[in-house]
Amino acid sequence: MDKKAFIKEFTSKTGESVILRPVETRDAESIVLAVDQIIKSGSYIQKEAARSTQDEIKFIKHMELQDNMYVAVEINHQIVGIARVIRGKLEMKRHTGLFRTWLVEAAQGKGIGTELLNYTIEWCKTHELHKLCLTVFASNGLAHKLYERFGFVEEGIQKDQVKINGKYDDEVFMAYFLK
Repeated sequence: MDKKAFIKEFTSKTGESVILRPVETRDAESIVLAVDQIIKSGSYIQKEAARSTQDEIKFIKHMELQDNMYVAVEINHQIVGIARVIRGKLEMKRHTGLFRTWLVEAAQGKGIGTELLNYTIEWCKTHELHKLCLTVFASNGLAHKLYERFGFVEEGIQKDQVKINGKYDDEVFMAYFLK
């Protein structure tokens, strides 16, 4: 598959030029630094520590080898977020993908999430996926509304599944069915 076909450029709501493109091993250090920034801010990320740069390089190579989606969000030559789809490993689940995404705080509220979802759904279609799954914390209302607007449906809720800053939160399972 031609990687250039999966590069998308657009202008954010705030007028910045944004590039969505497949992650490359040269991005590893920038991704690790951004993840560390998000973890320290206490945002909605299901990580407690960033990978080492070497482990991130291995992960990037593994994602490419497995024909998974791993996309960088770039503004002014800086990685400010990622999105990824990890396809089911078993043949019986290869038609499904697990979606994960994050943006540093400075990149939020600029319409990037909408563009990332458009990009991801297009990628899923070209890779013949039938179902895209994700989880979102119930308290992350903006993300939940974005997913619903795109047509994701709730499949279940795990009550008090996470404890963030001393408070319990539900984890909501959602899915998008590609046509």
